[in-house]
Amino acid sequence: MENPVDTSECAIGQQGCWPLVTAAEMQALDRRTIDEGGVPGAVLMENAGRSLIRPALELRASSSRSNDPIRALCGGGNNGGDGFVLARHLHLEGISTEALLVGDPRRLPRDAALNWALLETLAVPRRVVEPNDDAFDWAGLLAATSVGVDALFGTGLKREIQGGWARLVAAVTAARRDGLRVLSVDIPSGVAANTGGILGEAIVADRTVTISLPKVGLALEPGASHGGRVDVARIGIMDPDPERRPSAELWNVLGAAARFPERPRTGHKGRFGHVLVMAGSTGMTGASVLASRATLRAGAGLVTLAHPAGLDAELGGLPAEVMTAPVAATPDGGFARSGEKAVEELVSSRDVVALGPGLGRGAEVVDLVRRLIRVVERPLVVDADGLNALTGQLPRLREREQPTVLTPHPGEAARLLDTTAGEVNADRLGAARALSAESGATVVLKGARTVVAEPLGRALVVSTGGPQLATAGTGDVLTGVVAALLAAELGAFDAAGLAAWWHGAAADRWAAGRGELGLLASELADALPETAHWIRLEAEAVRSRREPGEILELRFPGP
Repeated sequence: MENPVDTSECAIGQQGCWPLVTAAEMQALDRRTIDEGGVPGAVLMENAGRSLIRPALELRASSSRSNDPIRALCGGGNNGGDGFVLARHLHLEGISTEALLVGDPRRLPRDAALNWALLETLAVPRRVVEPNDDAFDWAGLLAATSVGVDALFGTGLKREIQGGWARLVAAVTAARRDGLRVLSVDIPSGVAANTGGILGEAIVADRTVTISLPKVGLALEPGASHGGRVDVARIGIMDPDPERRPSAELWNVLGAAARFPERPRTGHKGRFGHVLVMAGSTGMTGASVLASRATLRAGAGLVTLAHPAGLDAELGGLPAEVMTAPVAATPDGGFARSGEKAVEELVSSRDVVALGPGLGRGAEVVDLVRRLIRVVERPLVVDADGLNALTGQLPRLREREQPTVLTPHPGEAARLLDTTAGEVNADRLGAARALSAESGATVVLKGARTVVAEPLGRALVVSTGGPQLATAGTGDVLTGVVAALLAAELGAFDAAGLAAWWHGAAADRWAAGRGELGLLASELADALPETAHWIRLEAEAVRSRREPGEILELRFPGP
């Protein structure tokens, strides 16, 4: 795990970066290990079950019911087989354990059936429960259980959990509120492995041991909140071909720290880029102030704010370090079409353009934005009303030769894709990729677990940030951070990914001392320099304390 970071790609064993896999990808790796690698499936199942021993015992030790048995709730697939292996090992070590097969033992796959039979041979307590047995007292059983091991469904679940299965999940949920500790195998049952969505009902775990590689659904909400603490058990399954890009990736603090641009001691303000922020209109100048402030706080050498003429009185909060350039305005205080030439002249002597915060939706500003995206020959960040002006215009962005980064929230993404915010959030990876493919731009889909996607298919799930960011102006701050990193000559994907990670980490650090309410976007912008310093220090601390033997059980996503 001490390999240097290659910021262009993400591969297993690379410091600071986790590849995320789908259910189909994991199934293919499992099959390849058996068919091409010659590793028997029973060996992999044994390794998977053994990886659950320590987490199960740690949960029992932390439970108020530590004298009660550990019970493995096992479904009829290989996920259940992992639970049988765990029950066998615990029993042989003298730990009070019981395995419950919810289903028909005659329909178990071969390796799971072998381990079910071993339970009988070794006199391990076991029983069979019919899934739709309404008379079975799950509540009573779980009330006398220290740890419930969720080995019901693996990553292959596609249908909604209903009927007796739903009653079982509800019973586990209720028992957890009363003190039951829950350990999920691979992914909490009911969480969609590819999207993180909930398939009707889902287990909420205290811990999850995911097998071989983390699944996409453990990185995206609401699945991420159902997993609890997640560990990755490396059980001997082959890794993906390094020549093939993973379905998505996730960076921890090491990955984020590696992507900060260098700031040489001989550097000067021109070396760190000049950003033009084109933002604001009557009543919405706060957005332009926040974007400009964040651009400076994120390290840009120079910032110029282009704003509609006549708004100087509303810009009292603008940092003194920001230069201003009034541009022709409409009677209602928005950018006028006639300002296009002036904006083009401003762009010609700047390195990056940030376009959109607080622009408004007037006809003239919409027309101006659509014209500018064709003529601005600089890296471009488009947010807020800039995005709204692009509705129905995304293919035009593909004509641009310079990098483009779009930063929509789900509502804006829905308008651009002609769908609903609910549909966007149901498959955030898919939505971000669709936007990127249509526009040819790098997309930062904001929200719970921000997703970054670029046109060639690379995608990142951002693990930082939380509900404290759900307040006015934080998106304007993110726009400024992306622009500053582009000005520092980062590639569009790394600039967008690091900006989202850094922005979220600043919010997390603020909330750690104050709670999730009351974060001001201006405070977020001002926290950026200190947060960057913390990221670097934390990464160095992680590197210094990492144990060379840390290869079989890895914390996800890590520090």
